[in-house]
Amino acid sequence: QVQLVESGGGLVQAGGSLRLSCAASGRTLSRNAMAWFRQAPGKEREFVSAISWSGISTRYADSVKGRFTISRDNAKNTVYLQMNSLKPEDTAVYYCAAGGVWVSSELSEYDYWGQGTQVTVSS
Repeated sequence: QVQLVESGGGLVQAGGSLRLSCAASGRTLSRNAMAWFRQAPGKEREFVSAISWSGISTRYADSVKGRFTISRDNAKNTVYLQMNSLKPEDTAVYYCAAGGVWVSSELSEYDYWGQGTQVTVSS
């Protein structure tokens, strides 16, 4: 059984930065695409970013492109999300997910999910 544990969330002022981490346990995910999604209060969960198993291919939602960077360290079974120039509209619970081989922005492509970490951006 795969377990994903997110960390690094918190309260930050607009324009600030945070780095989220997602540590996987149970089995190696070095051959799985990984992704970050987020869910704001009253809204549906939405795609943020994804990365291929090799780290070569990445994808971003338009709303975070140029501000967020996804990366992974397969030796540590960990994926990261560096978030810069944060805006109040980035406030949400951020979820890590593990999927199949291909990078995807679809929730249904991801089989394993973490419990989420809260990110709050004040104006």
